[in-house]
Amino acid sequence: MKREEIMRLDGLCVGYHGQVLIRDICALLHRGQILTLIGPNGAGKSTILRTLTRQLDKLGGAVLLDGRDMAGMRGGAVARQLAMVSTERIRPEMMTCYDVVASGRYPYTGRFGTLTEADRAVVRRSLDQVDGGALADKPFGTVSDGQRQRVMIARALCQEPRVLVLDEPTSFLDVRYKLELSGVLLRLAREQGMTIVMSLHEIDLAARLSDLVMCVGGDAAPRLGTPEEVFTAEGVAALYGICQGGYDPQLGGVELPRPAGRPRCFVLGGGGRATPVYRRLQRQGIPFATGILFDNDADCASARRLASAVFETPAFMPAEDAVVAAAEEALAQCERLIDPGTPIRGLNACCGRLIDMARARGLILEREGEDE
Repeated sequence: MKREEIMRLDGLCVGYHGQVLIRDICALLHRGQILTLIGPNGAGKSTILRTLTRQLDKLGGAVLLDGRDMAGMRGGAVARQLAMVSTERIRPEMMTCYDVVASGRYPYTGRFGTLTEADRAVVRRSLDQVDGGALADKPFGTVSDGQRQRVMIARALCQEPRVLVLDEPTSFLDVRYKLELSGVLLRLAREQGMTIVMSLHEIDLAARLSDLVMCVGGDAAPRLGTPEEVFTAEGVAALYGICQGGYDPQLGGVELPRPAGRPRCFVLGGGGRATPVYRRLQRQGIPFATGILFDNDADCASARRLASAVFETPAFMPAEDAVVAAAEEALAQCERLIDPGTPIRGLNACCGRLIDMARARGLILEREGEDE
């Protein structure tokens, strides 16, 4: 089935005062897709978005909207197909949330801005689309940041656009409202067929929300790809110039640098139970060794980034004697053994040998959740 093309960026060049900052931007967006721009502060993400919405003149190339070059379209025609929610925090005096949303009908209401019953139905529907119906009669100045963002998106939806452009929509929002807003955007794309172009700082959200991700950094053509193609440890480090710590694609987040020095404690791993211990030791600046981990274990990805030494074995296979011996040698150099509750049975029986060794040597044995 052929997918409906909505927007195409064809060699677009953007910048200010005739000076090109980013050149040769290319992308093809279909109905219901989400494209997210990521990159460091000042890289030009907002410049690209403002050029797409014609707040800035393009300096080369073309932007096609529904197959038409936007350069030749009248403002009203563009406003009926494309709407933007910016980071600018408006403070309308004496307006309810309903009034703010209704102001988005300007492409349809004519010079005097008179709302018809059909217009009012669109306002109500736009509020409902962002779960904002209960906000309609509240003064806009009294609602929370998360609720304001929903109202501003509803205002944009009042234009009945095919493309919604958002500049850092999660700025100023706490975790609850970030998640709620993410759900709204996904619903608009998947259920309403809205094409969404936005910039984000939270690369974890970008990885979960986006169909396509554009990496903006420097004046070269931005890199475009799926989240799986873009969000690699090497790619994120290069884009943001990360020198300490790094991005973990398996966990979808960043890890701080591992503590320096020889391991002072040994952490039993397995079943994802050890990762909170790893991070606590990292915060405390205590270098540690860990094992014996199966290479598909949930603890393994974080262990490789945070531990000074990791002892691992192929999944579903008993640990080889050499791996167990190396783990025992590392344990012998440590002051204590921490057991986060790793099951000691079956293929994990080798971890039981480490506990027995710690007891025999008089090492401190700590079990998470117990007072030893």
